[in-house]
Amino acid sequence: MTTWFDKDGPCGGLSLDDRGLQYGDGLFETIAVRDGVPRLWDRHMHRLASSCRRLSLPFPGEDSLRILLQAAIDGSAATASDATAKLIVTAGVGERGYARPKDVSPTVVARIFPATPVPRRHYDDGVDVQLCDTRIAEQPALAGLKTLNRLEQVLARQALDAAFEGLMSDGAKRAICGTMSNVFIVTGQEIVTPSLHRCGVEGVTRAEILDRARAESLQISTRDVPLVECLQADELILSNSQFGVLPARRLHDRVFAQRAGYQRLRDLLADAGFREWAA
Repeated sequence: MTTWFDKDGPCGGLSLDDRGLQYGDGLFETIAVRDGVPRLWDRHMHRLASSCRRLSLPFPGEDSLRILLQAAIDGSAATASDATAKLIVTAGVGERGYARPKDVSPTVVARIFPATPVPRRHYDDGVDVQLCDTRIAEQPALAGLKTLNRLEQVLARQALDAAFEGLMSDGAKRAICGTMSNVFIVTGQEIVTPSLHRCGVEGVTRAEILDRARAESLQISTRDVPLVECLQADELILSNSQFGVLPARRLHDRVFAQRAGYQRLRDLLADAGFREWAA
């Protein structure tokens, strides 16, 4: 059994009066730990710090979070070569009611989980993706943030059949993301990822891909993507912090046979510590 850690060491969990539990008032980061090292740490910290500012939450500080995460890694039984760390920052304990206390004292906890490996065949053959009936509500004030409010993703995953992932759209039938991933589509020579300024989570692997693409003069567009465009594309590619990138084999009745765009994105991540497809 893995254990939650706070700044004082192993802890029993959150208070029942914690605003993260009561209202989902907080944020989290899910970090791949490979050979004891948190991957894309700087990107996770940048997103968390930016998200704290937008939610008017005190940012605990990168040094404090690094110390906490290292204590969790050192004290966990789930620290083989591959593990997954979860960092949670909430608005802390408060009285009943939506209004926060005048002086917020954040709750900050971390836990290490065994990694869930993706079978090698999925990197070679692709995965099945299902269209989700559950839509993502537009809320620009929260767009891009990885808040503790993830009921849309919970409902969408409950409705998945045998598919590896579900593709979610907004109320205007624009593709946004997977239940646990960002998406890219490839049509001819064009690579596109949906705009996330209305809703969705800005994933750290998506950000890594976009920055590395710019550095190598590989054009990847960020724009609105009608859901139907995903069904007409040559390729659909999933990305997240744990598995890197995966090609879709099928979306609804659309079968994807090409892999050139997927290979280009995989090459972009080769120097960022992603090695899952080589396992």
